[in-house]
Amino acid sequence: MNPHAIWHKSSYSAGNGACVEVALIEGAVAVRDSKDTGLPVLAFTPQGWRAFLRAAGDDRPHRS
Repeated sequence: MNPHAIWHKSSYSAGNGACVEVALIEGAVAVRDSKDTGLPVLAFTPQGWRAFLRAAGDDRPHRS
């Protein structure tokens, strides 16, 4: 992981530590747990990240 990545906390952060952070890293969108930044990071392609955000904003189940 890039040690110089600039991480951004979710604007939906509840202030109770249950948040995620995202960073743009080498052509990917990385997502990590803000309260334990040493855990593994999820990495999405830009297209995959957009699809994830669309699906997360929709309350219907999705099929591949």
